[in-house]
Amino acid sequence: MKKFGNVYLISAIAIIGGGLFGFDISSMSAIITSPAYLCYFNQGPNGPTFNNQSCSGPRSSTQGGITASMAGGSWIASLGSGFFSDKFGRRTVIMAGAVIWIIGCIIVSATQNIAMLIVGRIINGICVGICSAQVPVYISEIAPPSKRGRLVGAQQWAITWGICIMFYISYGCSFLDGTSAFRIPWALQMIPAIALMSGMLILPESPRWLASKDRWEECEAVLILTHGKGDPYSPWVAREFQEIREWVEIERRSKQITYIDLFKPRYLNRTHIGIFIQVWSQLTGINVMMYYIGYIFTMAGLSGNNLLLTSSIQYVINVVMTIPALIWIDRIGRRPTLLVGSILMSIFLFANAAIFATQGVPVPDGVNGIKEASLKVSGPASKAIIACSYLLVASYAPTWGPVSWIYPPELYPNQLRGKAVALSTSANWAFNFALGYFVPPAFVNITWKTYILFGVFCILMTIHVYFLFPETAGKPLEEVTEIFEDPNGPKWIGTPAWRTKNYTSTVEKMEHGEGLEKPRSNSFERKESVCVGRQV
Repeated sequence: MKKFGNVYLISAIAIIGGGLFGFDISSMSAIITSPAYLCYFNQGPNGPTFNNQSCSGPRSSTQGGITASMAGGSWIASLGSGFFSDKFGRRTVIMAGAVIWIIGCIIVSATQNIAMLIVGRIINGICVGICSAQVPVYISEIAPPSKRGRLVGAQQWAITWGICIMFYISYGCSFLDGTSAFRIPWALQMIPAIALMSGMLILPESPRWLASKDRWEECEAVLILTHGKGDPYSPWVAREFQEIREWVEIERRSKQITYIDLFKPRYLNRTHIGIFIQVWSQLTGINVMMYYIGYIFTMAGLSGNNLLLTSSIQYVINVVMTIPALIWIDRIGRRPTLLVGSILMSIFLFANAAIFATQGVPVPDGVNGIKEASLKVSGPASKAIIACSYLLVASYAPTWGPVSWIYPPELYPNQLRGKAVALSTSANWAFNFALGYFVPPAFVNITWKTYILFGVFCILMTIHVYFLFPETAGKPLEEVTEIFEDPNGPKWIGTPAWRTKNYTSTVEKMEHGEGLEKPRSNSFERKESVCVGRQV
């Protein structure tokens, strides 16, 4: 079958895997406050009336478990995806994930009870765990350095589109009678998975994975197809092919890498950064907005169609505000983007906490019978809550949203990338699971203090990024290793993070063949001395 090498087409197909996660998020957030859902999965006597029944839906802890079950499956799958990706290839594993998603959607849409719903969501989570870990690896290994940020970051854009599209599908289906109101949206989630599986058939395998399996002719052919635009004499292709070959030879002189090696001194700094970029992205509080926006806007006095339509605006904001990151992330760099995002988010989280604390009126039984909506604000305070919620999303969308996917694959050497990114992504899903389970009871028990908690996390992540997260923008993947293994820097850290720079402009010229006739500073001997000097 003919393979296509346009990197934008490759990214557009592969990131559908991210869109599946987005579909899941809004298929829950748009449905959990609907009467059909509350009555079908009812565990209490009070709440909205549906078919002459008064229903309050699942208990808070049960709803947390339903929401978190997808993340639980994602955690397990993302952790194991590195092994399968290294063995069978990035492309093959992503296609397998799409098949798993289709199976999960069949179970979820046919659900008869809460247990069956949870099982289906766990299976869906297995797909999301695989794709969220391996799609960024696949794209980062196939993308040219000057475009790597925007192409990998497009996964976050796909997530935002998935959220937005599924929310409006769920909103439209909310007018249907009976369980069709949630069964149809859950069934329609199969469509993008079918598109992903079909589209991957026409895409090439990762050249760096092919190199790791000594399939050098195929590796060079993919580089010619994707980076050389079909020109076998492209100087940039020749340079990159040589770079990959040199690093593979050096890596093979070292002992075989395992998950245990990730926690040894040589790789520990990279491992901790990869894990924390994903952990912090969850602790920004964005999951509160995505999964449980219905609860927040119910406390702001909205209900019915007004609640759903007002909630949907944040999903449109999420889509639109991710675009600046795709345009400028490679030129601005990773560090400034993360620092600005966390500072802005802390401001809006503290603002919401202050408004709820000073203007919120406790409602013991919950607003409109929804116990998680434990406070109510009205008038200008209500508008301020809605505005700060939108601004929080607008701050996350161009910053931590895309960078949390772009950054981990850039940190690790070729032989380690699949396993390391799988480990870092598993941390994302572990915290996604914990927060999905924690937030509903938190709204009941600590109410507005939930916002304080996430605001403090944003302050801590700002400090952490400044001192320990180096700039990786514009650097070929093989050269990022030299940042962490710089013999002139602090031991086990390498070049101090605040001294690292963005080289996107320089690399763009090299990709077009400019300056390649000059001797390269990164010689084979230099690479080998760095690697050997830093081995433990």
